[in-house]
Amino acid sequence: MAESDTKGTPASLEILPFTPSKPFTMGIELELQLVNRRNYNLASDAVDLLTWIEPRNLQKQIKLEMTQGMIELNSDIHTSVDTLIEELKVLRAALNKGAQYLNIDISGGGVHPFQHWNEQRITPSERFNHVHEKYGYLAKSFTVFGQHIHIGVPNGDDAMYLTHAFSRFVPHFIALSAASPFYQGADTQFESSRSNVVRAFPLSGTAPVTHRWAEFEKYYDELLQMGIVDSIKDFYWDIRPKPEYGTVEIRVCDTPLTIEHAAHLGCYAQLLARWILTERPFVISEDFYLLYQFNRFEASRYGLHGSYAIHGDTVAGSSKQSIHSHLLTHLKDLERYTQNDAERTSLKRLNNIANERLSDAGWLRKTFAERGTLNDMMRLSSELWMGQAPPPYFQ
Repeated sequence: MAESDTKGTPASLEILPFTPSKPFTMGIELELQLVNRRNYNLASDAVDLLTWIEPRNLQKQIKLEMTQGMIELNSDIHTSVDTLIEELKVLRAALNKGAQYLNIDISGGGVHPFQHWNEQRITPSERFNHVHEKYGYLAKSFTVFGQHIHIGVPNGDDAMYLTHAFSRFVPHFIALSAASPFYQGADTQFESSRSNVVRAFPLSGTAPVTHRWAEFEKYYDELLQMGIVDSIKDFYWDIRPKPEYGTVEIRVCDTPLTIEHAAHLGCYAQLLARWILTERPFVISEDFYLLYQFNRFEASRYGLHGSYAIHGDTVAGSSKQSIHSHLLTHLKDLERYTQNDAERTSLKRLNNIANERLSDAGWLRKTFAERGTLNDMMRLSSELWMGQAPPPYFQ
């Protein structure tokens, strides 16, 4: 870096260029479970499933993941939640049709409730093989399923501000999406056990407190030169900038049990971004993350029933309240940033979930209690995701 700096050309301009995108556009990724119809354990059929996707042009939006019991669905770029839902229905139909040929089903949820990591197969890929070699068993244990939400931003400086500001709402996204109460055959007592698996990676957690894109590029370059990272993909942060897309990516959500709920979460992120980048409500400082781990744990453990603590960086000082009440306050405030009926409907549905303390994790526990087996619970979960009459609050 020093050599290029002496020539008058900042090295950062050549290291990690940020591609501008239209502000507040939205896209989502969904990591999905492939399950066999015999006992509803994971089915290592991802490679075969991809070949059955029709029409062929949709294959570019359906991708392989770390292990072969997973498939990833990628939406296009959207400005409104209603068009996102319609596209997700098309992609779901293509996946459902392909699954029929292989006699498998597809399900949402943050983890498979009784799979064992040592039984999973790494998907053939140079990158996946490298990750497996680098991280050992963690690569196979990373057979967990999340929703990633991308929000468009116009420049790198805005991306850094939004990356940090979004961290205030990580408990909301974890609690609203929590769908992994069972793990390795047991009830974990957590609403989202997936959150704990992700934290095992050394480059997980939160981004360093940098305010400008140039600062982040310098940090990235230092890690690049030391061989710690090879690309932005090596950061497993809860929220990270994606310069090649021109987005900020929220990575804390479990994959919901329905596409409708996934779309509503994307809409919530979009509305938050409008508010955050318009009003700039936070001062990002070194103590911005002081209570982050506490709040994240509360959301993972208790969901909407958890506590939310705020450090004294406001006129009101420090405070503590429930996650659901903190969420309800912001849902109400965001009504002024809605631009159409579809967005108002999303807020209404999320408001209902918060008011009633509903969750996918709760549905899974209730279904297990009623059916008596995790296998049957997974059968009904796959029916939900594949579009067979979800209960009203999922829609």
